[in-house]
Amino acid sequence: MNQRSILVVDDDENVRRVLELQLLDAGFAVTTASDGASALAILEDWPPDLLITDLKMPGMSGLELLTALRHSHPEITVIIVTAFGSVSSAVEAMRAGAYDYITKPVDYEQLLLVVNRAIERGRLVAEVRALRHNLDEKYGFGSIVGQAPELLHVLEMASRVARRDSTVLIRGETGTGKELLARAIHQNSSRKNQPFVTINCGAIPKDLLESELFGHVRGSFTGAIAAKRGKVESADGGTLFLDEVGELPLELQVKLLRLLQNGEVEKVGATGARQVNIRVLAATHRNLQALIEDGAFREDLYYRLAVVPLTLPSLHERSSDIPELVQHLFLKAKQKHDLPNLRLSPALIGHFVAYRWPGNVRELENVIERLVVLAGGDEITLEDLPDFLRKARHQPEAIEFHLPPTGISLERVEKELILRALDKFGGNQTQAAHYLDISRRTLIYRMEKHGIKTGVAPQLP
Repeated sequence: MNQRSILVVDDDENVRRVLELQLLDAGFAVTTASDGASALAILEDWPPDLLITDLKMPGMSGLELLTALRHSHPEITVIIVTAFGSVSSAVEAMRAGAYDYITKPVDYEQLLLVVNRAIERGRLVAEVRALRHNLDEKYGFGSIVGQAPELLHVLEMASRVARRDSTVLIRGETGTGKELLARAIHQNSSRKNQPFVTINCGAIPKDLLESELFGHVRGSFTGAIAAKRGKVESADGGTLFLDEVGELPLELQVKLLRLLQNGEVEKVGATGARQVNIRVLAATHRNLQALIEDGAFREDLYYRLAVVPLTLPSLHERSSDIPELVQHLFLKAKQKHDLPNLRLSPALIGHFVAYRWPGNVRELENVIERLVVLAGGDEITLEDLPDFLRKARHQPEAIEFHLPPTGISLERVEKELILRALDKFGGNQTQAAHYLDISRRTLIYRMEKHGIKTGVAPQLP
């Protein structure tokens, strides 16, 4: 276990020394400062787990030091030391952000009790902060890999709508990342600290779906031996994600419409409804307009769901993202299976790009994980690819040139092709190299040959 660190700030040398010895004896790492300015200087290079400061000090008071810390080091837990007659001032400091206070003369048992509680509180706060950071990384918009214009347009719209409470309908083929986008919208909304509850409308038998979604009361049907909360109630205050909403039976579409219109949910067997405060996000791979024409989906429900419609492009539609996705998913799979030295031959990228990926990103992720798990050496080669990938190979389209009768400069043509490829992909060398059907190393060599600067936006002639 890491040794916890404490900074003690007090203008009285005797008090500082006593507190230092007591805390050292309890196993803490201790540093001391005689005033607030010295403490702030120490904090620049050594932020401790806990700060203990006297309330009344010449120059910068303990309250002023606390205020400064709230801006520069909000993660540090603070305990105030005060004379018995100044408890009201200590309460004021707690309102300003101090965790607790102890009174002089300091009792050793009380000191350790308060310090240990403060250290534990700081540990829990740090864990929550790390968890939220991980959630932001995992479910933020930055976790959706790709730079294709079709994808960036959807992400830009999703980022804007995330801050509002509108209902969103996410459309896209199976495996395009509809749930990941829904989680990113929730994670970037005002409801991010509330539940995100998912229900797959196509994965639950129809006779159980109503109970699963809206809950039931005891005795409402055979086997209902206890009351049950539905997914809607569980999402109260947060976000309900209805995956494959096109599979919802007509009779349940009426109840969902009532939820969207009035914010009311009625359990199976209940005699009345209750109010809930939820945001609904829905997703489907089906054509809901076609279902409406067939009488399988309510038109009024469709317009309630599709307040903001977002359509995720298929992987084939954003094939320029495949090289980046392959590298991202390959690194993720290597980390998962603890294979840090495994390599993927760059010559294989063309095979990944040439395949149409009907299962989209999910299929690509599964294939890469299978390659990592079954790898027999330190490098994945052509022989390791499944047959359907081995047979796929990118074939550049034929280009028609007008050959002038006076001749043409091959060097100039090559330079212009490189410049145009770099311009097409915003200077991204990996994507430009793939587009030109060469390796990135070859592209860099030819850029140097033609005097094209790396990291500089290409200037077309």
